[in-house]
Amino acid sequence: MDKDLKYISDSKKDLIKNRTGHSLSKLLDFLEIDYQYNESIVNSNTNIDFKIGDKFIKIIDNEEDLAEFKKINEKFPLIDLVAVGKSSFIGKINELESIFFFDKQSKQIGSIFIEDPSLSFDYAHILPLVDKCSIIHGHTSTIMIEIIGEMKDNLVIDFSEAKKIIKEALMQIDHKFFINTKYLKKEEDSHFFIEFDGPRGYFDLKVPKTTTYLLEGEATVENLSTEIIKMLSKKMPDNVQAIGVYIYEGVNKGAHILSNIKKT
Repeated sequence: MDKDLKYISDSKKDLIKNRTGHSLSKLLDFLEIDYQYNESIVNSNTNIDFKIGDKFIKIIDNEEDLAEFKKINEKFPLIDLVAVGKSSFIGKINELESIFFFDKQSKQIGSIFIEDPSLSFDYAHILPLVDKCSIIHGHTSTIMIEIIGEMKDNLVIDFSEAKKIIKEALMQIDHKFFINTKYLKKEEDSHFFIEFDGPRGYFDLKVPKTTTYLLEGEATVENLSTEIIKMLSKKMPDNVQAIGVYIYEGVNKGAHILSNIKKT
């Protein structure tokens, strides 16, 4: 499905060919490191994904990328070239110097990604401002979480700890009805009363508090991403500086929000 998605870098508006490259571009932007995308090696027709000064980064996302990386290394043995990508392919390179972290002000900044079928949740929502979505309907959404921060003992955060935090957050929103607080007319001890006049008619709902999640803003996937970031940021260790949340609403569509976080 990845082939149908388009990734655009934030600062330079380059069309990035895959998710790994897109995430790396965001990390470089976050670290304020200037780069060129799809840059050619001097006096050659060979292009490499990222160029930073006189150094190059090749994204390894599949077997073809792996083969191309090896050919470039053989053809241009004197250039500074490293590879970043999926661990299953990086492992085949068998060169530790091909895996690296950026350094800024003597601090190592790293990024981890967690995408797992178990990280999903079901929900219902209403978007009164959107015609076809202005009735109650539901989705099963999967998510991918990106965690960026200062390295400690060569880790941003242990995967098992991060996964536990994410699952605890998802439990708070799983099988809930999401609605903007502005449609709340009144509440009783155990129920909310929701009213709005939308494109599909007038709605007057009485919903249990235990299965309803009120949002500051419309119940879009973008807003849900922001809500999940808020929940995760409260549980993350102090070295974590930013969190990205991808939410897929069905197939081949969704939202991604990347946000700096501050501990209070």
